[in-house]
Amino acid sequence: MSYIVVARWVARKEHQGEIERILREFVPRCLAEPGCRSFLAHQSVEKPNEFLLYEHYSEEKDFVDHQATSHFKELVLQRAVPLLESRERVPYEILA
Repeated sequence: MSYIVVARWVARKEHQGEIERILREFVPRCLAEPGCRSFLAHQSVEKPNEFLLYEHYSEEKDFVDHQATSHFKELVLQRAVPLLESRERVPYEILA
């Protein structure tokens, strides 16, 4: 079984560069987590302050564990979230 999360972040325009730096630091740490199969951060070509995160975990528990990591708490909750206009997360299952 797989558990997918697609997150969309919209940074305040003046904080776009800092969000880029945070994501470059965050992604390798996520990829080192035992249940993380893939973690990709994308930046919109047309609206560079918009980011799409594609997260693939072995199961939902791995995503829950991911949110309890020190790097999630520090980089996302403490540093990134205050710089965002909005943040959405939607879970998916692989269909085919």
